[in-house]
Amino acid sequence: MHMEIKITEKAQKWFEEELGLSDGNGVRFLGKIYGESQIHEGFSVGIEVAKPGNIIAETTVNHIPYFIDANDEWFFAGYNLEVGFDEKHQEPEYIFHEIKE
Repeated sequence: MHMEIKITEKAQKWFEEELGLSDGNGVRFLGKIYGESQIHEGFSVGIEVAKPGNIIAETTVNHIPYFIDANDEWFFAGYNLEVGFDEKHQEPEYIFHEIKE
């Protein structure tokens, strides 16, 4: 079962503008305590600027890696991640799609 990450164009532009990515750094998606997500109560998706390490899923857009580290497999297991853009809140939104076998 292979996990996929999709980034919409608007979300990708937000990451580039807000995070000032450079020098091989990318965006790591991780599970964090507090908040809500579509798949875990009491947990939400966090982000950090980091260099890819032990990754389980990755996509590259405009030479920037967007990835999930093996340490966060517990949060994302069984789902593909789509990162869109919430126009109302002017921030990324995270949509999970169950991986069908």
